[in-house]
Amino acid sequence: MSHRLPQPDKPWVMRTYAGHSSARESNSLYRNNLSKGQTGLSVAFDLPTQTGYDPDHELSRGEVGKVGVSIAHKGDMHALLDEIPLDAMNTSMTINATAAWLLALYMAVAEENGVERGALSGTTQNDIIKEFLSRGTYAFPPEPSMRLIADMIAFTVDEVPKWNPINICSYHLQEAGATPVQEIAYAMSTAQAVLDRVRDRVPAETFPRVFGRISFFVNAGIRFVEEHAKLRAMGRLWEQLGRERYGVDDERFLRFRYGRWSSLD
Repeated sequence: MSHRLPQPDKPWVMRTYAGHSSARESNSLYRNNLSKGQTGLSVAFDLPTQTGYDPDHELSRGEVGKVGVSIAHKGDMHALLDEIPLDAMNTSMTINATAAWLLALYMAVAEENGVERGALSGTTQNDIIKEFLSRGTYAFPPEPSMRLIADMIAFTVDEVPKWNPINICSYHLQEAGATPVQEIAYAMSTAQAVLDRVRDRVPAETFPRVFGRISFFVNAGIRFVEEHAKLRAMGRLWEQLGRERYGVDDERFLRFRYGRWSSLD
């Protein structure tokens, strides 16, 4: 006898990781993709935007618009999102060191277009810690970076409640040479460090909702069985961390929410 899983309450968001050259050209790409059935946005930013340099800075030479779109001010963000209904959009922004600024620009553009911040949904990567461990696009030392992450999470939990304020990225750790076991260890350590910082910034009754907004971005390497075991282990460890360290008992907030990317894709 076969058993069918319950039908999902809505389809998964479909989006492509995209952004290039100017905000205007990227907007044209996004609108074209949306017209063909894409249901969300995944914004790639260029390296000057990721590290906080203006496009006319001498250190930005050769990098403006190269691996993503260049966004330097609110006008750029308006151009990037022109005629895109942000209250109906789920937007992922792959941005870390300058995540707080980019989310602020996104919110400002939404509000100037008549969309309340509470209606916005999406994700900012905002995992500056993994930048020190594996990728390198940090802009500030670890302590100020941690403060930025924690302040942003504490702000969004009530002000932008449908937003995922951090996407803890174990993916890059394995790309930098970590084993799947090390990937889990560093990702859970990062999550714990972030949650410990946020706990003092929000009321006790709010903290379970903070825990429930944390999401992960994991690697899926070539070791098929080991990678499946890794994901099962991460889910169990996440629930254990929530229950035992943070006193979270609501099943909705204990879910291990993740996306994955494979270097084999």
